[in-house]
Amino acid sequence: MRSGLHALKIGRVLLRYRLHTLAEGTPAGRWLWLLRPFVPRATPEVTDLPRGARVRLALQELGPIFVKFGQVLSTRRDLVPPDIADELVRLQDQVAPFDGEVARAIVERELGRPVTEAFAGFDTVPLASASVAQVHAALLPDAAGGAARAVVVKVLRPGIAGRIAADIRLLTSIAAFVERTHPNADRIRPREVVDEVATTLAAELDLQREGANASVLRRNWEGSTDLYVPAPVWSHSTERILTLERVSGFPSDDLAAIEAAGLDRKLLAAKAVRVFYTQVFRDNFFHADAHAGNIWVDDDPARRMNPRFIALDFGIVGQLSGDDQYYLAENFMAIFNKDYRRIAELHVQAGWMPSHVRLDELEAAVRGVCEPYFTRPLAEFSLGEVLLKLFRTAQRYQLTLQPQLILLQKTLLNVEGVSRHLDPQIDIWAVARPVLERILAERYSPKRLAGEFRRRLPELATRAPEMPGLLHAWLTQQIQGRHQLGMRSPELGELVEVMRAMQRRTVSAILGVGLLVVAAVLHGLDAGGPRLWSVPVAAWVAAAGGLWAVLAALPRR
Repeated sequence: MRSGLHALKIGRVLLRYRLHTLAEGTPAGRWLWLLRPFVPRATPEVTDLPRGARVRLALQELGPIFVKFGQVLSTRRDLVPPDIADELVRLQDQVAPFDGEVARAIVERELGRPVTEAFAGFDTVPLASASVAQVHAALLPDAAGGAARAVVVKVLRPGIAGRIAADIRLLTSIAAFVERTHPNADRIRPREVVDEVATTLAAELDLQREGANASVLRRNWEGSTDLYVPAPVWSHSTERILTLERVSGFPSDDLAAIEAAGLDRKLLAAKAVRVFYTQVFRDNFFHADAHAGNIWVDDDPARRMNPRFIALDFGIVGQLSGDDQYYLAENFMAIFNKDYRRIAELHVQAGWMPSHVRLDELEAAVRGVCEPYFTRPLAEFSLGEVLLKLFRTAQRYQLTLQPQLILLQKTLLNVEGVSRHLDPQIDIWAVARPVLERILAERYSPKRLAGEFRRRLPELATRAPEMPGLLHAWLTQQIQGRHQLGMRSPELGELVEVMRAMQRRTVSAILGVGLLVVAAVLHGLDAGGPRLWSVPVAAWVAAAGGLWAVLAALPRR
């Protein structure tokens, strides 16, 4: 019954904001047409608004969970038309607060003790209120009897899990209906969108997980003069409440406050870009909700000459696979070197494009995306926009990108927006390129690769005896399967050569591992004999032979 009433409310709101056209030609569109006589006509103010603005206002009227739904959708620019996505970014997650005494009771229940015992002070008037939780100021007593420590306590709304579950069930039903009836369902992928909303909301309902995100981000930027992350207080945190160190600052888009504090806006703009690229390519752990409200500027007068940012709200973070990191970095470098052939090759190698695509055709498509941007001043160049259009090119080949790549692209747009708001003339690539080059040089340096090899040596040594047999069995199975399907003999001969080459590489890899193990053992022996720089010559010979064998095992590009 409740779901039916909720669906009726959704239909009335869609009609009120003239959004029934989104469902034209579907059974839902016919159902909305039947409902039209019972809904007041839209006002001229509404009808004159663009489609994206009407979608935003409708979601705000439907309530906090639908606001969150719109915010998640704003990160999926591969699924949502640009005009709607741009408006969804503007959704404000501000709702009326719930009773502060109820928040106090939740805190006491979660901590298993009175608030007066857990805190030196707790303000029942919230500092801020959103759809999932609200924040209260508090003081932690100092164990040594010193001054109390200022903190904030984030408290989940009572009953929010049940309301979210009910709304997700309704959205799932709607998604299933759209999937069955909408002519473009394969492109919209409604179930995938609802699943992503459900995953995001489930993560936001676990405040201990958000605290863990803050803890990792803080560890990555410990001692930095560019970014500060407030510390979680684990003794006063659970899945339903999160206590964090209280910080002081102002939103990064408050130019008046930045000017009044005498801070260097150009320096801040450059720092925003450096912080983002470092999070993505050095740490592989980036703040993925980096709008101005979550990225503050520290107002400490002592930092006036070298201002820093403060990160807030860690419910959404992003990570990439090692391959995606590599291909993304290489793509960035190729874009600014105008090496369109390399971009096309990288897209295929990364699996972002189907392997059967013609490279010359893809190169032409990439050139069509990138070349217009190089006619603009570099201060107007948006790498986020270029990346978005490249991903849309991938969509034309009906390829589904990983959500984390889309999340990164959306975050990149946010960071570029923050930077350009602070300094409209910033050349983002001039700031980002040295950071990217340095990180890549460190990541793929011989020292780093040797350390990675050493870390995985036990695994390689354990698996090495099994590799030749497994590889031979698999390749034999593949050859026999293809032969039974009528594969021409030249193809069979080519595959046999590939198999033999792979066997040679496997033997080289095993030999290399063995020699490197010998080198490690010899290095640890304190025996006499000829030595070179305090290392036995035999160890050097074994190490050189091992590295040569391992390199021989690597596939040729």
